[in-house]
Amino acid sequence: MPPLVTIVALCHNHARFLAAALDSIAAQTYPNLEVWLVDDASTDGSPALLREYAARFPAWNLLLLPDNVGNCRAFNQALRRSHGEFVIDFATDDVLLPERVARQVAFMQAEGPRCGVTYHDCDLIDEQGGHVRFHFRRDEAGRPVHPRPAAGQVFADVLSRYFISTPTMMFRRSMLDALGGYDETLAYEDFDLWVRAARDWDFGFQDEVLTQKRLHPQSMSRKAYRPGDPYVASTIRVCEKALAMCRTPAERAALAVRLRWELRQAVRFRRGPEARRLYAMLRQTGPLRPLDYALGVVARAFK
Repeated sequence: MPPLVTIVALCHNHARFLAAALDSIAAQTYPNLEVWLVDDASTDGSPALLREYAARFPAWNLLLLPDNVGNCRAFNQALRRSHGEFVIDFATDDVLLPERVARQVAFMQAEGPRCGVTYHDCDLIDEQGGHVRFHFRRDEAGRPVHPRPAAGQVFADVLSRYFISTPTMMFRRSMLDALGGYDETLAYEDFDLWVRAARDWDFGFQDEVLTQKRLHPQSMSRKAYRPGDPYVASTIRVCEKALAMCRTPAERAALAVRLRWELRQAVRFRRGPEARRLYAMLRQTGPLRPLDYALGVVARAFK
């Protein structure tokens, strides 16, 4: 029997995309799946659709949360009830291509037990399901060049830049258990998971397209540092964690790249307290540049 794979299908107001997402689970060629349908207190009719699929596929598990608890807590509730050797966190506005699980399990097995996370390229689609572009842009020889993928020990890479498409990841359960799942004090999970996982586990890059990620007009990046941004406090908290985990000057320099970007955004949108916290961290990563000092002065001028 091949290894059991857990798919945690997380839904919050995805009713218009839900059928395509759940049909893509049912269409997987991999024979040994444990499926958890988790609704995080949707208000758009999603629970009724999830009940229909749970009735159609009796082996699937249904977890309807009465209160909206956010992705991190919702995922952990299913994770604690599940048993798969490998785990996929699947947002139900995305689509799994039929060979996704089979191909990814084979890849993870070939990589070996130190590989805690694998990820791959994906097809970015619009709200109607039409192709927009692929996550990785490629050169004339077909090699992914932007963002540049990284594999193996990627701690410095995940500190300094964005290169992983979150919906494409598969996790090894032993890694998730060692990390205690997602940090439930945060508003989002991926940056924190990358940092904590990459400290002690290898990442694997699979150069193929196995997932469709749906793009939305109101993405998280468009809210960054604006009034009411629910994510900025979590980003800063993860940067603080990362600083404590850095072991070498090269790793601190990699973190400085991210801190400079975050500091510029905080100053741009006049977020004084956040800018001051980011500047304080930046000072601990190594020598400051003239622009760093200037941004520090501006940050102190804001309320």
